[in-house]
Amino acid sequence: MSVEDSAKANWLQVKGTVKQQWGKLTDNDLMEIDGSREKLEGKIASLYNLQREEVKKEVDRIWKTGT
Repeated sequence: MSVEDSAKANWLQVKGTVKQQWGKLTDNDLMEIDGSREKLEGKIASLYNLQREEVKKEVDRIWKTGT
């Protein structure tokens, strides 16, 4: 499995957790993000008016554990 395939599989795993934790994210947002951590972090920071570094730490945790 390529790194890209692995990232996509991981995205499918964590997408539900991400949407649960950050309910302001829409299905359209998640489709647009399409597994890009950078886009995800930017969107969350923008929607919730948070610092990107703060968001990055939480996204890292979710990305590693899937929950």
